[in-house]
Amino acid sequence: MDAIRLVEAAQLKKDRQGFAPGDTVRVHVKVVEGEKERTQVFEGIVIRKRGEGVRASFTVRRISYGVGVERTFPLHSPRIEKIDVIRTARVRRSKLYYLRGLAGKAARLKEKRAVIIPATEEPEYGPGAPASDASPGSTRRGGGRWRARSSRPR
Repeated sequence: MDAIRLVEAAQLKKDRQGFAPGDTVRVHVKVVEGEKERTQVFEGIVIRKRGEGVRASFTVRRISYGVGVERTFPLHSPRIEKIDVIRTARVRRSKLYYLRGLAGKAARLKEKRAVIIPATEEPEYGPGAPASDASPGSTRRGGGRWRARSSRPR
């Protein structure tokens, strides 16, 4: 590794991943006013992520008193305390600049639902196990084209 990458690797923050364009995030930023330092929260939709390594940045957009406000943050800045993901959205673009031209309900994004799988024991497969659709070798139910293979030719 060369010297530049070695210095950059020390400045990377590990907890700054885990969000993507379309996500609604709450960014906690340290703000210095005179001699006092306080935390300011900026909540909005991530409309872009760009760059990599220490140079990575992201832009968050929100509507404040009827006016669109965009703020770009360096991803690994020491001024950012933490980034909370409020909700994730299903988008098909990496840059959501089209949201600038939309207002009100038209600017909503479809929420991505997370699947929560309860922690259960693995079902046993074998000669004494009850037959179910989840057992290996079963066919798909519900009117699809998949059927169990039969010996009769088609």
